[in-house]
Amino acid sequence: MLFAGFTAVIAKQGLVGISAELGLTLRTLFVCVFIIVFGLMNIAPTEVKPLQQANYLWLSLSATTTAGSWIFYYKALKMGDVARSQFLGNLKVVSKVNRNKNFFNFFAT
Repeated sequence: MLFAGFTAVIAKQGLVGISAELGLTLRTLFVCVFIIVFGLMNIAPTEVKPLQQANYLWLSLSATTTAGSWIFYYKALKMGDVARSQFLGNLKVVSKVNRNKNFFNFFAT
């Protein structure tokens, strides 16, 4: 949660004078670069071969929900204060943990 707090404050400052959409787009581009470099440094090529269609499906669904979450979070951050947006972000994390726990328990039984 420490990084989330810093992220909210830094992002709010980064949105000064620009739209939430532009800020989110730029942030996402930076994140993509960092993650690609991280992956190139840490993932062995042999790890890629055994990926299955289910991996792609679930990870693409996860990416879709993450994108939706980021879009609404940045709109809220642009419109409101950081503390309120971050509080909603923390509630979102608790809600996701509970929902995912219930979802995967359903399929595990």
